[in-house]
Amino acid sequence: MAGMLFFVGWVVGEVVGQGLGILGIGVAFVIWLILSVVSYFAGDQIFLSMSGARKIGPQDHPVLHNVVEEMKIASGLPKMPDVYIIDSSAPNAFATGRSPETASVAVTSGLLRILSRDELQGVVAHEMGHIKNRDILYMLMVGVMMGAIVMLADFGIRYLFITGGRSRSSRKGGGGQAGAIILIVGVVLMILAPIIAQIIYFTVSRKREYLADASSALFTRYPEGLASALEKISKSPKKLESVSRATAPMYIINPLRVSERGLADLTSTHPPTSQRIKILRGMGGAGHTDYNDAFRKVTGRAVGVVPASALISGGKAAIAKPKETDGSTQLERLRQATDLLWRLNSYIFIACACGTKLKVPPPYAGKSIECPHCGRKHEVKREAS
Repeated sequence: MAGMLFFVGWVVGEVVGQGLGILGIGVAFVIWLILSVVSYFAGDQIFLSMSGARKIGPQDHPVLHNVVEEMKIASGLPKMPDVYIIDSSAPNAFATGRSPETASVAVTSGLLRILSRDELQGVVAHEMGHIKNRDILYMLMVGVMMGAIVMLADFGIRYLFITGGRSRSSRKGGGGQAGAIILIVGVVLMILAPIIAQIIYFTVSRKREYLADASSALFTRYPEGLASALEKISKSPKKLESVSRATAPMYIINPLRVSERGLADLTSTHPPTSQRIKILRGMGGAGHTDYNDAFRKVTGRAVGVVPASALISGGKAAIAKPKETDGSTQLERLRQATDLLWRLNSYIFIACACGTKLKVPPPYAGKSIECPHCGRKHEVKREAS
């Protein structure tokens, strides 16, 4: 990707004027550097803001925080990631942050509503895998390079359109056949470069998703948890609103919901969900070697997807039994997720003696309300719980 970036910079420089290729490489480097610095220091906060994520504490959703803490320990991360919630009925999740020390995990309220604890653990472990494997920083750098290539190619095409295909040197009477060849090569490259860059980006993205699935199986020792979660998420008809083609690769399942054809398409950010589920359910154990074996069997490829270094550190592991310990029903999970969103929107909770829990909008603070079940009157105070 870096080689393509600087080559496009050189070609754009030569199109502008023969002999300016080195200057074009310099411009490409400066664009890449500026985008990288901005993305490195502010990319995670920009992404969280774009997605509408809001930070929560342990008291807001104890089960989610407990699961994140468990997976932090299982993955060996040095710091507990910050936990965020997105007010959306579409089930999905992502991780962000340039390092394990600055990482965050965000889940939608829709995900909390439909997943059991084991399934939620599988999803959180998948995101922990991205953090542990440094996928976030890796994809950030690759994505920035792709953005710089698109910007340079777009500038070059616009320049040719405005000048009518004449470089500065050709307008002065120079250039000749060499200039014409550079012009033709430049046009072709500037058209193809963004497409090739996106294919590289999507290919890398798909591979990192497989690796995060393998990490999830290893951290939880229960591949079925993630497999079942992916199945539920993929079947949900809900669509995530705050997402674009640029941010879609960050989510555990492509929120743009492109149709799957059974095999990973060149322009897909994620492997087919059905294939990911088959691999997880085909594992004979919970280790990386077990995932590699299942991957080769399901995809028919001779080479696995897990690096050799990871096979040494987490090769074989036995599958554990389901850990479903909270005993929550789907209705209870729905109530927990809904209460969390009301709490984030400053609703006032009042526990009535009859057992009713009243959720009162902020404008009623300082007023008196009546319980709809028993008729008791309650003073609405900010500190009520």
